[in-house]
Amino acid sequence: MTDDMATTAIATPPDGVDSLLPPADADLATMLLIRHFELALLELFARGELHGTTHTCLGQEYVPVALAPLLDERDYVFSNHRGHGHYIARFGDPAGLLAEIMGREGAVCNGVGGSQHVLRDRYLSTGVQGESLPVAAGAALHLKRHEPGALALTYVGDGTWGEGAVYEALNLAALWRLPLLVVVENNGIAQSTPTHAQMAGTIQARAAAFGIAHLRVESTSPTGIRTAAAPLVEKVRSGAPLVLELVTHRLGPHSKGDDTRTDAELRQVRAADWHARYRETLGTRFAEADAVAAARVARLVDEVAARPSSVWSVA
Repeated sequence: MTDDMATTAIATPPDGVDSLLPPADADLATMLLIRHFELALLELFARGELHGTTHTCLGQEYVPVALAPLLDERDYVFSNHRGHGHYIARFGDPAGLLAEIMGREGAVCNGVGGSQHVLRDRYLSTGVQGESLPVAAGAALHLKRHEPGALALTYVGDGTWGEGAVYEALNLAALWRLPLLVVVENNGIAQSTPTHAQMAGTIQARAAAFGIAHLRVESTSPTGIRTAAAPLVEKVRSGAPLVLELVTHRLGPHSKGDDTRTDAELRQVRAADWHARYRETLGTRFAEADAVAAARVARLVDEVAARPSSVWSVA
């Protein structure tokens, strides 16, 4: 560990980061688009119109929306099983993703990837816990050698910190000074197990053990998150890996219908939901944007459902 890495092992957000800073119109529109996209998926599954499974990011929509402006097209993004919001914030393409999940013409991966496994340009999602972190470290090594200034971002959850591959990747990132940004969506629950029952210690301490900078942000405001994270993300580009821990809430079930939390726990989560809080504080502005997003997704579902089935060919 170098002296420089040791002194930056723990970072704190700037004073005055307000969880309810009003979002910009573009941020709010994308957050609401993701919210209604995910709600539509659950409704389609309930009607028996989709197959397999899906893991929604309800409650966590603001995370990728906050980070998207900090990235550029050279950067790699490695997503996970709960990645619809990551994809939409990156590409603004709900139609291609919905077609992929429904197996319809225009699907991002011709319908063979489904909800969890999507590949497009420098974006990859996977349903395998912990897989993305060592792959992202490899991509970061490539970027360091061939595209200086670019970074690899990988999204993981608090439950992923039980995987050994996480620590192997962090070790290499620290040793080789990789441009690796690890975004932890800490929603307090790993499938059905509360974080306090499955993780000893803290994510901060685990990052510090490798001499890797750590920043924990509890704001649900895209503006607040960007304000706190932007300076350290720029350092990542020059080879200072970062673990960015965002405290969030999983509003929906683990997958499409397996929520084991009590009614009291669910009420607490709903009370902290950004959607409910912004609805109250933004009033008419929020109501109008929400209606626009809901109508857009409803039209999208009808249009994609009317398409012919996607066709995949080896050629």
